[in-house]
Amino acid sequence: MAFEHTTVLLHETVDGLNVRPDGIYVDATLGGGGHAFEVCTQLGDTGRLIGIDQDADAIAAAGKRLEGFGEKVTMIRSNYRDMKPELHKLGIDSVDGITLDLGVSSYQLDTADRGFSYRMDAPLDMRMDQRQKMTAKDIVNGYSETELFRVIRDYGEDRFAKNIAKHIVMEREKAPIETTGQLNEIIRHAIPMKIQKTSGHPSKRTFQAIRIELNHELEVLRDSLDEMIDMLRPGGRICVITFHSLEDRIVKSAFRRNENPCTCPSHFPVCVCGKVSKGKVITRKPILPSAEELESNSRSKSAKLRIFERAGETT
Repeated sequence: MAFEHTTVLLHETVDGLNVRPDGIYVDATLGGGGHAFEVCTQLGDTGRLIGIDQDADAIAAAGKRLEGFGEKVTMIRSNYRDMKPELHKLGIDSVDGITLDLGVSSYQLDTADRGFSYRMDAPLDMRMDQRQKMTAKDIVNGYSETELFRVIRDYGEDRFAKNIAKHIVMEREKAPIETTGQLNEIIRHAIPMKIQKTSGHPSKRTFQAIRIELNHELEVLRDSLDEMIDMLRPGGRICVITFHSLEDRIVKSAFRRNENPCTCPSHFPVCVCGKVSKGKVITRKPILPSAEELESNSRSKSAKLRIFERAGETT
């Protein structure tokens, strides 16, 4: 299957970068190269695009899409949490812009044997990076009932998390849970039918939770944002597209903290902590997909774009 993915909030994101023709830009979640391609069209002879993705299929697909830009483009197979050391290898210490699209690609969802989708029966995998040894199967069969409850409650925000965890443990005592189809059926039996009829697919939240846990998605995001902002040159921007409330909260909080890092008590007349703002939040409210985009790409419906600009004057 070809790597296909409809880029979400494409023009809003690239416009938000304020691309400089001679700048250095990082697409930290390269995917099929949609955002990267649009950035590259705005770069001059000395501009540069670094694409990072941990998925080998994404790197291959983006390579084909971006090959016309020649040496302007460098691609790295890695997790964006390692952006700083990876860029240091290239002799790059600071950049003019960073994009992060935190969605699972259409290719990953629609390729059955990747095990991301609850709509197709396949081995329980869900690895973003297939070099990783641990899979979703290991979580489903290896985590205790308490751990499963925590994951489904915290990352899936499912009010039936306790019952789902209980049913998973009951079923795996009979035989290992090997496939997405098996897990689907277990979840169906754990959620009241009247709820299923009005609340969308019953497995959506649990599958999301297991995927987040397996790939350490929120942990990586939380640990990376401050460092990314530090890597921006004066006037540089970071644009982040999230797809659920947990991600959006982390991004919103990090942007606000970097805009106003002061830790002094509110009753202090002046700041004495010495913490200086690193820049400003460009998007007081997140940018959402247009009606036209929602109509043409239903998977964009939960997307939110937030933008932060590094302090200082551009030269």
